[in-house]
Amino acid sequence: MSDRSPMLAQPMRPPSAGRVAACAGFFLLGALVGAAGALVQPGWFPGGLLLALAGEAGVVLGAARVTRGRAGGAAAAAGWMLAIVLLTASRPEGDFLFAAGAGSYLFLLGGIGVAVICATLAPRRQPDGDPVRPGK
Repeated sequence: MSDRSPMLAQPMRPPSAGRVAACAGFFLLGALVGAAGALVQPGWFPGGLLLALAGEAGVVLGAARVTRGRAGGAAAAAGWMLAIVLLTASRPEGDFLFAAGAGSYLFLLGGIGVAVICATLAPRRQPDGDPVRPGK
């Protein structure tokens, strides 16, 4: 098949083992940042909240830039969201990590917004591997 054919007409290739390993690593890193942010954000409000959200934005954008695509950012965001969802569940003893306050809700909703924005703003690749340039 020629390189000039439309992208949809080309056969799909599975991702390389390195790319899969990088995405798995970014998933775990996103979960770690989510757990750390859950502990930091109530301790130093509002500075802890801003620090937690900035950490998440850094991980998601950094993962997207390292993988040169949205897959790394999406993997880090998915790890963050999974960690947060697991930490919001209450235990049988009645203990919970997130209090019913404005800071917790800002962390949950703001973190989801930051993850979506950062994963969407990640650079995309063209089929030939060059970065996308508007107007070309």
